[in-house]
This record gives sequence, C-alpha cells and structure tokens, in this order.
Amino acid sequence: MVALDGVDFEVVSGEFTAIMGPSGSGKSTLMHLLAALDSPTSGKVFIGDTDVAKLKDTPLTELRRDRIGFIFQAFNLVPTLSARENIVLPLAIANKKVDQEWFDRIVNVLGIGNRLSHKPSELSGGQQQRVACARALMNRPDIIFGDEPTGNLDSASAAEVLSFLRRSVDEFGQTIVMVTHDALSASYADRQVFLSDGRIIKELRGASQDELLSTMAHIYPRHDQKVEDAANKVVSVSDATVEPLHHGASVNAIYHDGGTAPESEDSEEDSEIVMEQTIPRRAIAG
Repeated sequence: MVALDGVDFEVVSGEFTAIMGPSGSGKSTLMHLLAALDSPTSGKVFIGDTDVAKLKDTPLTELRRDRIGFIFQAFNLVPTLSARENIVLPLAIANKKVDQEWFDRIVNVLGIGNRLSHKPSELSGGQQQRVACARALMNRPDIIFGDEPTGNLDSASAAEVLSFLRRSVDEFGQTIVMVTHDALSASYADRQVFLSDGRIIKELRGASQDELLSTMAHIYPRHDQKVEDAANKVVSVSDATVEPLHHGASVNAIYHDGGTAPESEDSEEDSEIVMEQTIPRRAIAG
C-alpha cells in the first residue's frame, strides 16, 4: 500500500496553507516528509533550494533547528522552564543571541508579556499555545508546521491562536502549513489542500468555512449505517434522500435534526469515520 501516491505540489513562501483529509489520507506521512523527519522512497522534498533527503545527520538536525518551526496540539513545552526560557530555547540550543526587539514584538503581539516568568503548569491552555507559537517564530524559520494547533483549546483561545497565525503571515511574511480537520481553522488559510488515499484530490483558495464544509461533504461522503426498508424504496426525510437499501444492510438513517431512526433489536452500531489529527508535507518554493 502506498502512503503518498505521486504527490507533486509547492508551498508558496509567505502563504498560509491548510492540509485537510480523513484518517489514512497520508497527512502524517506528508508532515514527516515536509519536516525532514522521513525520506521519500522516490521523488524529492525541498525546503527552498535544499534537497533534504540528501542531508547527513548533522546538517539535517541543523536544518530542523534553524529553518523549521513546530506548533503541536499538545504544546510540547519543557515543564521545568519558564515561558521566556521556552520561547528562546531554539536559540539557546543553537548558541545564538536573542534578538530582543524581535522577542518583544512577538510577545507583545501574543499578549503574554506578563506571563514570561511562569512555568507551563501555571499557564492556561491558550497561554501555553501562544508560548509555543512564540517559540516557533523566535528563530525566524523558513516554514512553520502546525499539527492541529487548536485541537486542545476552547473556541476563544483557538480563535486567538488562529488570528495570530494569520497575522504572522500577513505582517511577518511567515510561511505556515497547518494540518486540521476543522473547517473553521482551515478558513484562516490562503489555500486549502485536500488529501485522500495519499493523493491530492482538490485545492481551494480563500475558501470560507461554509465552502469548506460543502467541499468536505462532497469529497468525503459519510458512510452511515442504513436501515433496511421492507419495500426496498428510497426513503425521504425532509429534503434529504436515502438511497435504496441493499438487502441485509443494517444501518441507521440520520435525519436533518440530528436524530436517528429507531434501531432493530439485532442491529449493531458502527462508528463514524473521524477526521484524523495530523500534518502536511510539501516543498517550499522560495
């Protein structure tokens, strides 16, 4: 089985790209390739003009440290370090001097100036993710990867983080690639790329939340259970239609109001397909 099948596309520098797709679509593999964590069995992956597959261990480590930023769903802050220390950690590891003007600008935009002495356990989820955003931006990377960056946040905190990511593209010229299953999150991006079975099947630009939901419903149809109809006829509920039921099928129709048809005693419940939380792959055109 092929995890990624002939994928060929570019991430444009200074753009915000969202990668979407169901479980098993190849998003995790894509992320690992783009972030130089894995090498392709065929083809090439470039960050700028650098063919990452050709790099030895040391230059590969330096590339990840200096040119790539990460924002994870689980924050991944060092618990024993303060917010300030977490933010400048990539620079400390690289033995580089902190650009205080850049640090102050990021901290001010994120509104965490009064939390810099606090450790992660003393911060809310939204504050921790803003610290993670600051850390990702601190060394001015070529590209930042967001792995469901708002997945563990409430709606207000998620909106703050997404707004900052959008602002970092518009004001700082940052390049961001975010994997998400959420249409609202993806609507913040300049470009939305849809994966299925290891292939890119559709791309949109500047799509709204409603447009994304409509597209997802079309290209990722639900495989709900169907209720066996004695007459084997099309069943109409409100404006929706349920296709003729095959003999022996045991599945539940789902109505527009969210309710389900009564189950027979011997029917079994099947779980819905759930969108996976993962990340992207792609070569950056500098």
